[in-house]
Amino acid sequence: MATRSNASSSTVVMAIILIITFPIWFAVGGTLFGVMIGVFGALFGAAVGVAAAIFGVIVTLITLPFKIVFGWGHWGWHGFPHFHGGFWLITLIVIAALIARGRKTA
Repeated sequence: MATRSNASSSTVVMAIILIITFPIWFAVGGTLFGVMIGVFGALFGAAVGVAAAIFGVIVTLITLPFKIVFGWGHWGWHGFPHFHGGFWLITLIVIAALIARGRKTA
């Protein structure tokens, strides 16, 4: 009779254990892969959100003086161009400066 060695029986046992536990290892690997992709996606999403916020702040800082002066954002036609207090304030300051300058030269 042929006898089995310890090496061949342990290989068979290992193969059976791997076959039986394969779904568990596959699930663990898939879970870890999903977690890594999710973390990467969250970090990428956060980076895109921060970049968009910085872009929004820059656009706001560029357009804010025009909105203050011309009152942009109030849509519709109100007859003559609809200026708000900022425009009239700047106009009065310019007129006062011109009058003061004209009195100095005369």
